[in-house]
Amino acid sequence: MRIYKDFEKHRQEIIHEIESGAVFVYPTDTTYGIGCNALDSRAVLQIRKIKQRAEKPFSVIAPSKDWIFNNLFVEEKHKKYIHRLPGKYTLVFKIKNKHCISKEVSRGTLGVRIPSHWISGLAEETGLPIVTTSMNFSGKKPLAKISQIGGKLSKMIDFAIDEGELKGKPSEVIDLTGKRPKKLR
Repeated sequence: MRIYKDFEKHRQEIIHEIESGAVFVYPTDTTYGIGCNALDSRAVLQIRKIKQRAEKPFSVIAPSKDWIFNNLFVEEKHKKYIHRLPGKYTLVFKIKNKHCISKEVSRGTLGVRIPSHWISGLAEETGLPIVTTSMNFSGKKPLAKISQIGGKLSKMIDFAIDEGELKGKPSEVIDLTGKRPKKLR
């Protein structure tokens, strides 16, 4: 696993790796996430293996609000939630365009984030949805530092962007697929 401490210095290299199917760890406005190009089935399956999570759907960092409106069903009454982005929210909508992500990410519904963090600009620049799930094993506490990634796990990840210790909590998840908004976390 390569570690980048200066994102701007390696920006083009990182973008190329993401477009080429890299699995990577990155900072957000909450915790470290693990992700990949959400259209790359092989990379998504690698994250499932790392997370030891066979079924539960993943969320994505959307490249833009327009991407959300073009690919997901956003009811008029739920549009106000889109205005909370960027922020520490994951909004769950029904999928309108099944080709907007790999089927290994999720089926039927999709959680979307636009973090209040420079990582959102990376998704916007690539134009790709990026899988976003906390960097931990299912049911365990998220990692606070890149240095906590070791052993076999570090061999399963292509690169990490190190922004020091992160002490945030996972995003608030709001399900907007029903008649009323439902807070899931």
